Amino acid sequence: MSEIGRAERIGTKSETFHKISMRVLSIKRGQIARFRSMLGRKIARSSDSSNAATSRLPKALTASRVVHWGLRVVLLAGLLVLIDIYAPRFFRYQNLVNILLQVSLLGLMSMGMTVVMIAGGIDLSLPANMAIGAVLGAMYMKSGGNWIVSCFIMVAVGVLVGLVNGIAVSRLKMIPFVVTLAMMTVLSGSAVWLTNSLSISQISNSFLSLFDATPIFGIPMTIWLAATVTVSATVLMRSTVFGRWVYAVGLNSRAARVAGVPVERVVLITYVISGLMAGLTSILLTARLGSASASMGNDGMVLDIVSACVVGGVSIYGGSGRVPGAVFGAFVITVLSNAMNLIGVSYYLSLIIKGAVIIAFIAIEGRREEANE
Repeated sequence: MSEIGRAERIGTKSETFHKISMRVLSIKRGQIARFRSMLGRKIARSSDSSNAATSRLPKALTASRVVHWGLRVVLLAGLLVLIDIYAPRFFRYQNLVNILLQVSLLGLMSMGMTVVMIAGGIDLSLPANMAIGAVLGAMYMKSGGNWIVSCFIMVAVGVLVGLVNGIAVSRLKMIPFVVTLAMMTVLSGSAVWLTNSLSISQISNSFLSLFDATPIFGIPMTIWLAATVTVSATVLMRSTVFGRWVYAVGLNSRAARVAGVPVERVVLITYVISGLMAGLTSILLTARLGSASASMGNDGMVLDIVSACVVGGVSIYGGSGRVPGAVFGAFVITVLSNAMNLIGVSYYLSLIIKGAVIIAFIAIEGRREEANE
């Protein structure tokens, strides 16, 4: 009887422990569900403030966005008026097409940087990645290789470098700034070593005619491709689960992980997308220049890319920004550089002016953030 009673007590304790465990588990599940709902609302608010329609936003926030973009438009319009006064040649058709070509190339890399920055990272290796891809693709064409295969080589090199950066940041938990800076140094040195600081100019005529010489409705292929990529990237970040995940990781990676977001995978894919943009840019820039060299990815291009993102409203802290905003920033940076070249402004004075304009746009962004809070 004692053994039977002991067995009954053990069974009762086991049943009680099971009930308590299930109750605790249900509580935890409920907490996680509530947390996911809260994070989802926070992501939705962030997405609305930077991406989606403003129908759910408070009126004050909507007004702040209108004022924010109004100030940007006024500032840009003022710049264009000054440019028209001091550089009348700026608005000539050929120069405008040249500006759009430059915006397309800078915009592609800015879009790659935008995706990475929204997720809370940074990719300083973008220009060097573009340069090494262009050099390898041009070397293959120079040796008699097919230009289509050369294009695949450029894109593959960019994606591979992005994959390495992504693994280092997401899996090995390395600091993005340090990893991508080191990668930039490695790639820049490799490009110089492969080319002996010389340009590779034996480029296939078919390659040049497709991407640079043959316009469609008077607009070069480069601009059409950049516009297509801009639309695709905008849809990716605004209307897909991956886009919402990127914003969630940028807002709070720990909270996103608890909510079920595959943080490491998302971060890895953002760097791969950045590498893809570098590969596409290497194709278009090689076609535009008719050659490839290590100097294509100079250090000043990194500043222009980051500046374009910041001017376009992309937060350096992650969780906020839009792809069209980065393209707008690329347009502002390109217009400034082109206009100062036409006016004949010295290099150092152009840096001062460009920095002042960037600070003005950052101040506008800071006012918008204060209004949102």
